[in-house]
Amino acid sequence: MKALVINCSPVRNGATAEIVRIIAQELSERYDVKSICIDDYDFGFCKGCRSCHNTAKCVQHDDFDRAAEEFERADIIVSVAPSYWADVPGQFKAFIDRFTPWCNTHEPHASLSKGKRGYAVALRTGPSMPECQRIIGTIEHFYGHLEIECCGSLGLCSVEYKEAVEPRKDEIIAFCEKI
Repeated sequence: MKALVINCSPVRNGATAEIVRIIAQELSERYDVKSICIDDYDFGFCKGCRSCHNTAKCVQHDDFDRAAEEFERADIIVSVAPSYWADVPGQFKAFIDRFTPWCNTHEPHASLSKGKRGYAVALRTGPSMPECQRIIGTIEHFYGHLEIECCGSLGLCSVEYKEAVEPRKDEIIAFCEKI
């Protein structure tokens, strides 16, 4: 089985990237794992033209097509997102928006292979878990419209810098054991 672990932050060497690294390492013992960073792809914002509501295809052809292929190849998808003003980073929100052709709320729509499982990890600098829950909710909503089964989540508060991840490593590993 193939697992895709996504750094939903544009920062390639921070706390989110460190969590992605730990998850990828843990999952690699059981799965063929690929890690990507949202910043690996150069794609435009959704234009809101709704052409995809009639064609099930986006009018734009950019790196997003490669990102969608990664979703198709994966059996398991783990999205790791930090809090940017109490929600997912704008780059990840733009990524979600570009998945509109696959959204199951209109016909026709493109679709991913069935049976995919999704997991969400949220982190934030402050101590309040409701903010993590909001981020997890955004990811789970996204998964739901792609018909990816939501199978688990992890919220990590008080994590701002990479150094704050190490004391949480056992918690992250325990989460990985459920995947």
